[in-house]
Amino acid sequence: MKTVVTGGAGFIGSHLVNELIALGFEVHAIDDLSSGDASRVHAGAVLHTADIRGAEARETIKSVKPDVIFHLAAQADVQRSILQPGFDTDVNVLGTLNVLEAARDADVRKIVFASTSGVYGNLQKELLTENDPTVPISFYGLSKLAAEHYIRLYNQFHGLAYTVLRYGNVYGPGQTVKGEGGVVAVFLDQIEKGLSLFVNGDGEQTRDFIYVKDVVQANLAAAERGDGETIHIATGSGTSVNRLAAILQSLHGRPVRVLHRPRKAGDILHSRLANAKARGLLLWKPHYDIEQGLRETYLARFGRDDRR
Repeated sequence: MKTVVTGGAGFIGSHLVNELIALGFEVHAIDDLSSGDASRVHAGAVLHTADIRGAEARETIKSVKPDVIFHLAAQADVQRSILQPGFDTDVNVLGTLNVLEAARDADVRKIVFASTSGVYGNLQKELLTENDPTVPISFYGLSKLAAEHYIRLYNQFHGLAYTVLRYGNVYGPGQTVKGEGGVVAVFLDQIEKGLSLFVNGDGEQTRDFIYVKDVVQANLAAAERGDGETIHIATGSGTSVNRLAAILQSLHGRPVRVLHRPRKAGDILHSRLANAKARGLLLWKPHYDIEQGLRETYLARFGRDDRR
């Protein structure tokens, strides 16, 4: 199978590229390196340094003629989306449209799209399903939802097969604070620098933290299954930011101070995603719980487990 991974030098994208190479596929990574790192890209893959909004990315896809495009490239910073909604729309909506046009020109069989639980906004519901209303409270969530709709319409008008994957909060080795960093990456960075852990609000907000290796396996499953579907990729379990900090403190084995500051605008209070659809349609399930995933992530960064 011939594949293109947009955002292939990024956190999730580089993990996906590694696995595709390990499976023997031909892999082309497209990344503008604004937040990605060329050194992350497996030597067996071809890296095309290009912006998904531009002609070069479109021509690359047309030239490669992949069977599947894994579209992961995005502006993923919620706060930046609030400060620069035009830029967020440009990358996440117009960039996706450019990829879709290229896919149509190249007769691509399928596109697997990385979306987000942020499309639901703050529904105040214990467990979200794929049928729940989408009411984004950030421009990031809105732009991802708009991109989803473009993909569905391309299927209706042009027959381009797709699967939309709405991720929980992805974490794992190699995630950085720059551009794509979630709270796990931020906390590990603060621990490494000997700083306090800064928690927004009271820390009781919950997230469905999903380990990057599980996300990779979901993408691989979606390349062959789940056509025309929108599917959660999540654990189905919620973890508070306070508990996350406590697990990392335990792994570090030394005291780490926790400081609270005001909650940020656009932040969602609680997010937990049902994953029954992924289990049934993709034949996928998560293999890492939060303790296992955080331990692997910690060890990859520090090379030790300092618990006593």
